[in-house]
Parts: sequence; C-alpha cells; structure tokens
Amino acid sequence: MKTLKNIFVGFLVSFIGSIPLGYLNIIGFEIYSKFGINSLISYLFGVISVEVFVIYFTLIFAKKLVNNKKLMKAIDYFAILFLFVLAYSFYAHSNQTTTKQDDLDKYVMYSPYFIGLFLNCVNFLQFPFWTGWNLYLMNGNYITVENKLKYYYVVGTALGTFLGMLALVLILNSLSQNTTFFSKYAIPVIIPLFFIVLAFIQMYKVYKKYFKRNDQI
Repeated sequence: MKTLKNIFVGFLVSFIGSIPLGYLNIIGFEIYSKFGINSLISYLFGVISVEVFVIYFTLIFAKKLVNNKKLMKAIDYFAILFLFVLAYSFYAHSNQTTTKQDDLDKYVMYSPYFIGLFLNCVNFLQFPFWTGWNLYLMNGNYITVENKLKYYYVVGTALGTFLGMLALVLILNSLSQNTTFFSKYAIPVIIPLFFIVLAFIQMYKVYKKYFKRNDQI
C-alpha cells in the first residue's frame, strides 16, 4: 500500500508541476512540431534523466531536515508560503504562449536527448521546487521514504513529469491556436485554486499542531 501511495503521490505532484508553459515545454512543443513523436520522447528522457537525480538528492536532504525537530515549525510555516507561491507561479505563467518558439530554433539542430539533458541541468528552479515539495509531503506523511520506498516515489515523479509534458505537448499540437479553455481556465484558474486549497489545509494543520494544543492547556 505504501508503495502504491508513494508512486501515486509522486506522479500527481510531478504531473501537475510539469503542466505550466515553461521553457522546457515550449521547446518540447517545438521539437515535436519539427521532428515528430520519436524526437519528443527522446527529449523527454533527457529531461527526466536529470530530474530523477535532483528529486532523489533533494529527498535525502529533506529527510535530514525532517529529523531535526527544531526546524519543523519553520518548515510548517514555509509550506504555507510555498503553496501560495506555487499558485501565483501557475497564474503568472498562464500568460506565456507558444509564439516564443520561433526564438528557440537554435536548439533543434542538436540531439533531442541532449537538449533535454542540458536544459534541465540549467533549470535551477527545480531545486527549491522539489525541496519544498519533499518537505511538505514528508512532514504531512503523504509519502514514506524508509528503505526502498523512496525509489518508488522517485519513479512516480519521473512518470508524472514524462506523461505530464507529453500530454501538454500533444494537447497544444492538437488544439493548435484554439487553446481557449486551457489558457483561460486550466492554468490561470483551476490549478492555482488547487494549490490555494492545499495552503489552507496546511494552515489548518499548523493551527491544530501549534495553537489548538496550547488552547487546551
């Protein structure tokens, strides 16, 4: 049960996190448009080749933090801010469009796999993203990282990123310029609201953990 839970939670977080129209998705769309599905899959393997290492090492780092009880209160408060920042990030990125792909032609002359590998190596924003998520999930007991269970979580995140980016690129290609619902509602409204709800849930947990206990004394 813990194995399936780790895979599912990792998949869900990574799948949602791969949806915003960041530069990795835009370049993936460019590669698919010019070279087809095989090149896109190769590119995505390059992206997740880097991501699995980032997730694993930030998970180990996060585990050490969780064992330090003096930091946990600060982490609980940080999780609230983190979720609100994610909500804003999705909302802010909703204004990006695939019209920027014309500026990315210089990348497609290289192997798609190494394009994904290189671009995700310089994607430094993934470090605070995954450290924050790992802290939140571990502190909330949403995942279990003892022994081999952490590897199932990493596998779930890799699958989520791969399928999330693949789905987004295919949707953008099939809808072409007619992405009204996706651009007007999914990214700027639905997904930010999802993170806002999570933030309020975390606020309630902080209240129960630190304030409600004191009220009962």
